[in-house]
Amino acid sequence: MAEINDEKLEEQEVKENVQEEPEQIEEVVEEVDELTLTKQQLDEEQDKLIRLRADFENYKRRVQLDKASDYKYRAQSVLMDILPVLDNFERALAVETTTEEAASLVKGVDMVYRTLLEAVKKEGLEQIEAEGVAFDPNFHQAVMQEQDDSKESGIVIQELQKGYKLKDRVLRPSMVKVNE
Repeated sequence: MAEINDEKLEEQEVKENVQEEPEQIEEVVEEVDELTLTKQQLDEEQDKLIRLRADFENYKRRVQLDKASDYKYRAQSVLMDILPVLDNFERALAVETTTEEAASLVKGVDMVYRTLLEAVKKEGLEQIEAEGVAFDPNFHQAVMQEQDDSKESGIVIQELQKGYKLKDRVLRPSMVKVNE
């Protein structure tokens, strides 16, 4: 009889285990689903972090380039205001003098002009070469054309107003007369 009771107990335990197994299986499936979901969320967050780092690095690079550009062209607005002053100095120096007083005055104006020219050159201002070179629309503004058989077509014959550039940026193109 003990054997029958033992068999009944084992049978009852098996039935209880069988009833508990679906619950355990559901729990395991739920745990696997949660784990998979958590892994997906982690992957998404890692992807966001990588993109955020890349965006930040691009931002830093852009700011550095802007800062370098600002530093390189810091004098641009002041130099643009000084260009008419340089033109006026050149016109004043082009006037012919007849008296010694006027010649002395022109000499003083020339000294001031040269000092100003040296100061703006230190900031990176350069004259654009015009006469005798091929016309380049990036540096020259053609305002007149003339036929001169002694020169090739497209060559600048005369510079009407000087052009200037700051380092590699054109501030004002040269106004020129071009050979047809």
